[in-house]
Amino acid sequence: MSHNELNWKFANEFVNESEVGAKARTLSLEHGVEPVAPAVGAQMAVIAAASHATNIVEIGTGLGVSGLWLLSGAPLATLTSIDEEFEYHELARPLFLEAGYPASRVRLITGRAKDVLPRLNESSYDIVVVDGDSKQLLENVEHALRLVRVGGTVLVPHALWQGEVADPAKRGATPTSFRAVLNEVNASEAVVVALSPAGDGLLQITKVA
Repeated sequence: MSHNELNWKFANEFVNESEVGAKARTLSLEHGVEPVAPAVGAQMAVIAAASHATNIVEIGTGLGVSGLWLLSGAPLATLTSIDEEFEYHELARPLFLEAGYPASRVRLITGRAKDVLPRLNESSYDIVVVDGDSKQLLENVEHALRLVRVGGTVLVPHALWQGEVADPAKRGATPTSFRAVLNEVNASEAVVVALSPAGDGLLQITKVA
């Protein structure tokens, strides 16, 4: 096992995931949904806590793993989470309740991100998580940057996409989409950017102008 692999394994095992979070993770895998790694979830929680987040938008609810991590860092925040799959929301909703987050603060919207995002108020959110259809990745990140306030952060999990983004020989649609986003935000003076190698990667884009 390489040093990097040892570091990734250690970072994931270092994290204490909640009982409900672990239940959501198991349920995600049973339904073929790839949740964020524990190390990535913990980073998201830290960012939510450091941002004193009160309003969060998430594209891609899945079975609630990311949302639970975000709310663990900002337990008084309101989470608006969007997913095309109604079934996922039906399974995630009781998990949020079990974790102690009332329905009044977890707004689950079933629909396509491209239909929902234009209806949300710009510069009104502390964090926007983009974890939806990779074909819409650049468009969703652009929407997310419109929605976050100055000082707010857009989070893009799976940003290294199974190691394919770092390999120039991988020219599939998904790694190409992630590279396009990385190039776009890295060239912008309106944001500061960091790319974490934890788990499957976490791109962090904080709006400064």
